[in-house]
Amino acid sequence: MSFSGLLVQLLNGLASASSLFLVAAGLSLIFGVMRIVNFAHGSFFMLGIYLAYSLVERLGATIGFWPALLLAPLATAALGALVEVLLLRRIYRAPELFQLLATFALVLVIKDAVLWAWGPEELFGPRAPGLEGAVDILGRQFPTYDLFLMAVGPLVLGLLWLGLHRTRWGTLVRAATQDRGMVGALGVNQAWLFTGVFALGALLAGLAGALQLPREPAQLDMDLNTIGAAFVVVVVGGMGSIPGAFVAALLIAELKAVCVWAGLVEVGGISLSLSKMTLVVEFLVMAVVLVWRPWGLLGRPQPPVRAAGMVEAPLHPASRGVQWAGWALLAALAMVPLLAGAWPYAPVLLVDLLVAVLFASSLHFLMGPAGMHSFGHAAYFGLGAYAAALLVQSAAVPMELALLLAPLAAGGGALVYGWFCVRLSGVYLTMLTLAFAQITWALCYQWDAVTGGSNGLAGVWPAPWLASQQAYYLLTLALVAAGVLLLRRVLLAPFGYALRALRDSALRADAIGMDGRRLQWTAFVLAGVLAGLAGALYVFSKGSISPESLSVGKSVDGLVMVLLGGVQTLAGPWVGAATFTWLHDTVARNTDYWRAVLGGTMLALVLLFPQGLAGFARQLALRWQARRRSVP
Repeated sequence: MSFSGLLVQLLNGLASASSLFLVAAGLSLIFGVMRIVNFAHGSFFMLGIYLAYSLVERLGATIGFWPALLLAPLATAALGALVEVLLLRRIYRAPELFQLLATFALVLVIKDAVLWAWGPEELFGPRAPGLEGAVDILGRQFPTYDLFLMAVGPLVLGLLWLGLHRTRWGTLVRAATQDRGMVGALGVNQAWLFTGVFALGALLAGLAGALQLPREPAQLDMDLNTIGAAFVVVVVGGMGSIPGAFVAALLIAELKAVCVWAGLVEVGGISLSLSKMTLVVEFLVMAVVLVWRPWGLLGRPQPPVRAAGMVEAPLHPASRGVQWAGWALLAALAMVPLLAGAWPYAPVLLVDLLVAVLFASSLHFLMGPAGMHSFGHAAYFGLGAYAAALLVQSAAVPMELALLLAPLAAGGGALVYGWFCVRLSGVYLTMLTLAFAQITWALCYQWDAVTGGSNGLAGVWPAPWLASQQAYYLLTLALVAAGVLLLRRVLLAPFGYALRALRDSALRADAIGMDGRRLQWTAFVLAGVLAGLAGALYVFSKGSISPESLSVGKSVDGLVMVLLGGVQTLAGPWVGAATFTWLHDTVARNTDYWRAVLGGTMLALVLLFPQGLAGFARQLALRWQARRRSVP
């Protein structure tokens, strides 16, 4: 650990911060004006580097390296404008979560489009002319190109400041960030303003990707890897604050650089590998900042948005006909083992589907009636799964007892995390749940001695009397049905109506004496317990568990299930989980480009059924009933 090594790592951090700032600045602009959490922003970064590779390869000898490279962000901006005009304009009045679902579906489509156009291999671009070598810094070699990247970030920051403070367009953008409803009332064409902002954000993401071409290879995982770090930078700096994004990018990049430089250290006789902290340091920073200053370092409280979503009807118990239909479905599912000879794969697929139903129902409980949007619900699913596996393997606890104790372990995690989360709201609550989930994932990923590290834990099987697929399926069906009915009963009880009152008007609920934080904290724990039960059922059905079960992808899967079915209906998560599981299983087995097919299907569903499949069915039922009443 020498001073020269520290200096070189800090300079590396500055170069990385510059690239990260470019991506985060575009994301911050888009959210500040359009109030869209753009999940596809990392895809524009990935498109930028792939387009730069092709343009430099084909046009570099004709027009030169740099002109060809800079054509890539312009092409990315054009694609961004096209996406805004053809897709996002159609869903501005849809609930914000459905806008998120649409941008996530776009991620899947773009990923497979890149796979089709460029293939799965990593693509290495040429060195930048004139910046190929290295400079000597205290006896260590430092790439000249990284020095160039260090200057790009402050330059772009200055140009953005001039554009936002010295032009009429920039004045309109800043006004829309504060109150976009008033901007529209003054006669400004918001549609074209939104298109310009989205194109500028895509251009910045494409520029960041293109500038990485001489530094690292283009590969297909760059989209999700980049969007996670960009979200953290935007939230830490303050949503909508460009200077805040710059400060946050510097802070996070330099902390990572220090961790790499420190390497392995000993504290009180315990060896700690700080270099492994680079996987989670940004999420630790985000968690601390959000708890200490919920609006970010340089951000402000979010202004109210006047775009109203659809008013939800009060929840009512199911009619007698619906209840009979539900019991008939449960009876039909209980008879599935009788058909195992004809369809041996059915119990296995249905166990996966039932686990997905319980996981999605617990997330819907938080997102719908409680109004707490979570990006990190997989943390409690994973905690339940790991707790069950460790109880059976390390503590020699019987499987039946482990199945009961594992949800309590997940509830304990929700008890701790929820205490912090219920103090926030909106996108800041969402990002804090993501931070806690990533911290939990990193703990399981790196704690080799206990969790098995990246390999996970294997050999976790149910008790002998549940060894057959049919017996375990019936147990899963019974527990999932009990969990779903419990959630339904809670939502139709005074506690459930109190949660909806807090979601719809926290001030009025507080005025009549409701303890909002205590109610939401209780809901957070209950959702965590049932997600942990889903995780425990999952690990015994598969026989193993890995850190992937706590990843962002698992949380996004649950989010997609809830949104596909519909947030405003109690049956939404059941329909969404069944649809998503069936689509994923069917599409993935029949095409190599299953992401594009799945994403395209999700986009179609978002555009055709903005209230979800169950919400659309309920609307049809209400119209049919109203038509029957109107007919004499």
